[in-house]
Amino acid sequence: METDHIVKSYDEQLAQLDRMIAEMGGLSESQLSYAMRAMSKRDNELALKVVDRDQRIDALEAEVNALTVRVLALRQPMADDLRTVIAALKTASDLERIGDYARNIANRSQALTQTRHLGSASQTIGRMSTLVQGMIKNVLDAYVARDATLAEDVRQRDEEVDLLHTSLFRELLTYMMEDPRNITTCTHLLFIAKNVERIGDHATNVAEHVHMMVHGEAPDPDRPKGDDSSVTVVKALGAVEEGVPH
Repeated sequence: METDHIVKSYDEQLAQLDRMIAEMGGLSESQLSYAMRAMSKRDNELALKVVDRDQRIDALEAEVNALTVRVLALRQPMADDLRTVIAALKTASDLERIGDYARNIANRSQALTQTRHLGSASQTIGRMSTLVQGMIKNVLDAYVARDATLAEDVRQRDEEVDLLHTSLFRELLTYMMEDPRNITTCTHLLFIAKNVERIGDHATNVAEHVHMMVHGEAPDPDRPKGDDSSVTVVKALGAVEEGVPH
């Protein structure tokens, strides 16, 4: 960050915000990676570590909130500085939510240790997670570099995550309709997949904060979305009802 303020401590506060966001982002990315490893390896000990580590992300968000309030009150930032402070505040909130979803995945993975493997669902969730981890890494790079082009690339990639989520949703619904004994496993996998999809949404939110920080305006709202799982439910239930005699 360039230093162009008369009060040097002001520059240091803005730089500190960047450092805290970078640390939060790194922790959030690693939390997702560890949570997915816990799921694939059915490693309860690792899952518990993910749950415990979430407290550090929560603490960092509180620190970002406190610092942004202090900067707003004492420095009364304007223009670029104001956008930087607001972006940090919003980004910290999104990263904290990413940490929460990673913790949820870890909790669900512990329940999965009591169930049997089912088809290729875990592999599909793994592909979703790999995509989302890349989105998190790239959007953090975009944030630090103030690179709106890279942020927009992250924003567009969310559609691929949505499409995988919808495909997996259909697959798991089929398993549940074929054999009620699959319902417990599928339910946990559905929640895990939804958590990964929501992490992608929060990474996309950060990309939009970067765009606003750089350009001073919101990005084009017409972003492609590929998640029609809610419609898939309706279609699936309709198919079941058609086979039920009245």
